[in-house]
Amino acid sequence: MHTEGNMHSKDNSCCCSFENCKLTTDWLLSRIRHRPKIAVVCGSGLSLLADDVTNKQTFRYEDIPNFPISTVPGHEGRLVFGHVNDKACVFMQGRVHLYEGYSLCKVTFPVRIFKLMGVETIIVTNASGGLCEDFKVGDIMLIKDHINLPGFAGQHPLCGPNDERFGIRFPCMSDAYSKELRKLAMSVSSDLGYSNFMREGVYCMVSGPNFETIAEARMLHVLGSDSVGMSTVPEVTVAKHCGLRALGISLITNKVSLDYSREEKANHEEVLEIGRMRAEMLQKLIRNLITRYDQLDGNQMETLNGH
Repeated sequence: MHTEGNMHSKDNSCCCSFENCKLTTDWLLSRIRHRPKIAVVCGSGLSLLADDVTNKQTFRYEDIPNFPISTVPGHEGRLVFGHVNDKACVFMQGRVHLYEGYSLCKVTFPVRIFKLMGVETIIVTNASGGLCEDFKVGDIMLIKDHINLPGFAGQHPLCGPNDERFGIRFPCMSDAYSKELRKLAMSVSSDLGYSNFMREGVYCMVSGPNFETIAEARMLHVLGSDSVGMSTVPEVTVAKHCGLRALGISLITNKVSLDYSREEKANHEEVLEIGRMRAEMLQKLIRNLITRYDQLDGNQMETLNGH
């Protein structure tokens, strides 16, 4: 256990200051062999995504100063550093959520750590429910945009004082999800023979932890949501704020009921099972995406907030 003492708490006042972020960053940098350029957040049941890492170094969240601890089944709670082919990466095996009692500042704390470590691109994965009638269980959806429903009610990771060392006060979110990364992901999926279950759509975040009522699901569908989940939006918002390129990938683990006559009920066990079934395919997609990352012309990549 680290010598800084027990710094883990859900009382998140001042937990995300630049100084606290730097303390955590310095703790990690003093222990890792390579500084990552790509970060991957593994959603529910998707910890297998980190299995391709070589030259592996693993740290439990509970051992990292200030780091939030996952409490949900399917989120192992480890940072895995290493290489995918020759690319230095870091994988989050599990995340924390608003519904666990953490502030959104704390939920997004790891993203700011990645920025200070030198990460340039973040790939955020999740398990989500399909709202689009054309989607099937097991489909993989590249997120082209999102609806931040908690943000409408003031639950937003950028609320409070803004530190210009992270980003500007009023970031533009119209291009939060990199078009170039989505294009590369589609090319990779085509090469892998995944085209018949690859989708692109709008992800909506709700706070959870309950699954949506039928009336709520109908509302989200009318608003233009193709899938719904309880994560990802805060991380991508903060990634955009601090100048990281972002790719969002949703695994459709269940069909959200829009019909009162349907008997099926959503449950977390089903989410984890579908995650396990598709995890290997997602692993191949992400491995090949990282391998071909250099194909992106740096001059054509988005310049976010002047970073």
